[in-house]
Amino acid sequence: MTHTPTTPDDATSPEASSVSPAPVVTYALPPIPAAGSGATSLSPEAAAAAQASGGKMADGTPQRCGLIAIVGRPNVGKSTLLNALVGQKVSITSDKAQTTRHRITGMRTVDEAQFVFVDTPGFQMKYNAALNRNLNRTVHGVLGDVDLVLYVLEAGRFGLDDAKVLSLLPQDKPVVMIANKLDAVQRRADLAPWLKSMQERRNFSEFVPLSAKKDADVQRLFKILKPYLPEQGWFYDGDALTDRSEKFLASEIIREKLFRLTGDELPYTSTVIIDKWEDEGELRRISASIVVERDAHKGMIIGQGGERLKRIGSEARQELEHLMDGRVFLELWVKVRSGWADSEEHLRTYGYE
Repeated sequence: MTHTPTTPDDATSPEASSVSPAPVVTYALPPIPAAGSGATSLSPEAAAAAQASGGKMADGTPQRCGLIAIVGRPNVGKSTLLNALVGQKVSITSDKAQTTRHRITGMRTVDEAQFVFVDTPGFQMKYNAALNRNLNRTVHGVLGDVDLVLYVLEAGRFGLDDAKVLSLLPQDKPVVMIANKLDAVQRRADLAPWLKSMQERRNFSEFVPLSAKKDADVQRLFKILKPYLPEQGWFYDGDALTDRSEKFLASEIIREKLFRLTGDELPYTSTVIIDKWEDEGELRRISASIVVERDAHKGMIIGQGGERLKRIGSEARQELEHLMDGRVFLELWVKVRSGWADSEEHLRTYGYE
């Protein structure tokens, strides 16, 4: 089935069910709470839940709950760490910088403690476009509200961008340094002098070398972080995983497939907008637009004979069907909007905070 573009600069592909895509990681989520703003401030519902609990477990043990920011330069594994901590995929990942562009809140409740993690965009140092300024405002806004900061960097590495991020961290909050990607370190003995040099840069509350891909490391991190959570009632239900809506997660999954399948060919200035969402029993009909800045970018996404766009749609549709536990009809369009990434008006229209 082929759709006719509605405007000269729009293009779409057949629904991608006929394509045999590469295998994708599948997962299932329990029902997602109503969408929040993505900010760290509590919704009235969350505040009411915290008050209703009385801050006690059934046996009288005080509950703990706190907001934890995950910060660092791009591509140090922040989103991978968040997904591992939550136990399910709530934040998209790719090798492309700026994959994370919004505040993504994920929760995990372990015994009496509820950890509310806020994944943030990587600090943007190189460009001064409106999109980059917006991403950095997002990071600064998160840091002002949280109880604890996880400063993530690659184990054994500390570059200029890492130093810039470190200089922006608040002095009045505990900061735990996460030395991620420990599995990639060839000589563990080299870490000791590196950790000593990091301690000289800041009086971190904790040093935690780990690999976000190892469950044992993640479980150890929970035990380390729990004492830093204030004694207070939980903000969310014990089985909640994220405050983001299905619609938001759908746009992010499409964007992840876009980045993964275009590699370095496509500039970071592309985004995904959900234009239409209809529920028909177990079927969801979703129409989404991939927005780029130039006609040449549109060609990169569509590919020869529309094959690349078909594959993006196919892989996104399969993952959405696992996420939503039902059938999905996904229609993708490619639209050119010149200069959108440097336009505050376009950024607001496209949902950037």
